[in-house]
Amino acid sequence: MNNNRVIIFDTTLRDGEQSPGASMTRDEKLRIARQLEKMRVDVIEAGFAIASPGDFEAVKAIADTIKDSRICSLSRALPADIDRAGEALAGANAGRIHTFIATSPIHMKYKLQMEPDQVVENAVAAVRRARSLIDDVEFSLEDASRSELDFMCRIIEAVIDAGARTINIPDTVGYAVPQEFGHTIGQLLQRIPNADKAIFSVHCHNDLGLAVANSLSAVAAGARQVECTVNGLGERAGNASLEEIVMALRTRKDIMKLETGIDTTQIVPASRLVSSITGFPVQPNKAIVGANAFAHESGIHQDGMLKHRETYEIMTAESVGWHTNRMVLGKLSGRNAFKVRMEELGTTFSSDAELNEAFARFKELADKKSEIFDEDLVALVSDARATAGYETFKLSSLMVTSQTGEVPVAKVVLSVAGVEQQGTSEGSGPVDATFKAIESIVRSEGNLQLYSVNAITSGTDSQGEVTVRLEKGGRIVNGLGADTDIITASAKAYIHALNMLDANVQKAHPQV
Repeated sequence: MNNNRVIIFDTTLRDGEQSPGASMTRDEKLRIARQLEKMRVDVIEAGFAIASPGDFEAVKAIADTIKDSRICSLSRALPADIDRAGEALAGANAGRIHTFIATSPIHMKYKLQMEPDQVVENAVAAVRRARSLIDDVEFSLEDASRSELDFMCRIIEAVIDAGARTINIPDTVGYAVPQEFGHTIGQLLQRIPNADKAIFSVHCHNDLGLAVANSLSAVAAGARQVECTVNGLGERAGNASLEEIVMALRTRKDIMKLETGIDTTQIVPASRLVSSITGFPVQPNKAIVGANAFAHESGIHQDGMLKHRETYEIMTAESVGWHTNRMVLGKLSGRNAFKVRMEELGTTFSSDAELNEAFARFKELADKKSEIFDEDLVALVSDARATAGYETFKLSSLMVTSQTGEVPVAKVVLSVAGVEQQGTSEGSGPVDATFKAIESIVRSEGNLQLYSVNAITSGTDSQGEVTVRLEKGGRIVNGLGADTDIITASAKAYIHALNMLDANVQKAHPQV
C-alpha cells in the first residue's frame, strides 16, 4: 500500500440514505454507484444488507454490476447480519464486509447492555465469521470519540489479530474537535502493537460543522481511509463531504503530501445526480459543488479574476466538473443518441420498452424546451423512475386558475388504484390549491414538512424540480417531480410522496 494514498470510502448509499426521507430504490442506487465508479471511488458502501429485502437486492445488484470499485455492505456484529452481507456480496469482483459494535461506556451499558469483555468477545467472533466469508473485513468502533483510549487499544488489537484489515474510528455523534480527534488517531497508531497490519479509517459526522476538519486532522495523524458522502448527505447534519475532502487533499498537497485516486472532473455530475435522486437540493454557497462556489460577484474580485485567475481562485471550476453540462440533445436527436448519452450518465435501460418510454418523455420535453442539457436528462430519469415504482395514486389531469385579486382554484383528476376520482379546492396560491385538491380525494393525513422548488438549468424554460416531504406516524418520505410547469411538477412530487407513504416500506436502522 502506498502510504501517501488516501482511500476514499463512499457511504452515500448507506449512511447518506439515512437522511430523513432520502431512501433510494435499487435502480437509483445502481445509477449512483455507476457514477461513483466513474469517479474512481475506492470503496462503495452499497447498503445494509439485512435492513430489508430491498436493501439486500440493491447491495447484490451493485456487487454484481460494479467492477472497478470495491463493494461493501454494513453489518452489525451479529451472525445473521454477517451472513446476509456475505450473501449479497457473493458476486462482487472485490467485496468487503463492514461490521461494527459500540465501544463507549454509555453505549455498552445502555444500548448493548454488555460488559466490556463481552463486547471484545463479540467483536472478535464477528470479524472471524466475516473473514470466513470474504478476505476483506472492516471493523468499526461505534461512538469511538466517546470511548476510553485503553479499551479502544485492547479491542482493536484483538480484531486485527482476528483478521480485520481496516479499522474505522467514527465520530458517530459529531462530538470531536480536530486537534483532539487527530491526537486520538495518533495515539492508537502508536500504542497498538499490530497497528501496522491494518489501515486506519475515520467516519466523521457534521453535527458541529467539523466533519471535514476532523477527517483531515485524522489523515494528518496517519489515518489512510476517509468515509464520506457526496454533498455531505447523511442523518442529522450529515457526514464529511467527499468533494471537500478530495479537493482539500488535492489543493493543499504542498502541506498534506497525500493523494487520492479520484477523477475530480466527475464530482459535480455526482453531486447533481445525488441531489436529483434524493430530492435534497445543494445550498448555493456549498463548497465545491454549490452554484456560487466559483461565482465571483464582487467588483474587486471580478477585476482580480480578469487580471489573473489565481488571485481569488484556488482551484478551477473545470477541475471539479463545472461547465461540462454541454448542450447534448435537441428535438431532432435520435433514439440511439439519447440512449448513448444516458449510458454515459450512468443510466441503462432494462428493456426496449423502458428505453422507448424514456425517449418519448425526452421528445415531450424537447417540444417544450429548445436545449436539453445533462441535468435535464438526469431529472427526466429521476422523475420517470419516481412514477414507475409503487403507484396507487396517479395524476390523470390538472387544471389550475390563478389571477390577481382572485382566489386560486385547482381541479385534479387522480387514478386511485385504477379508478378515476375528481377533486376541486381553493387555496392561498396555485400550489396550495393543487395539494388541497389532491388531499380532498386521498385524505392521507400526511403532514407537509418541506416544499422546495429548484430550477434545473438556467433560463425561463428550465424544468423545475420539486421536492415534497411528508410525515405520517413518524415516517418521513421525500416525493420528487420535474416538469417545465412547476405546478405540474409540484403535483407529481406530492403524489410520489403519497405513493411512498402508501407503500409503507420499513427498514431496520443499523444503530438502533
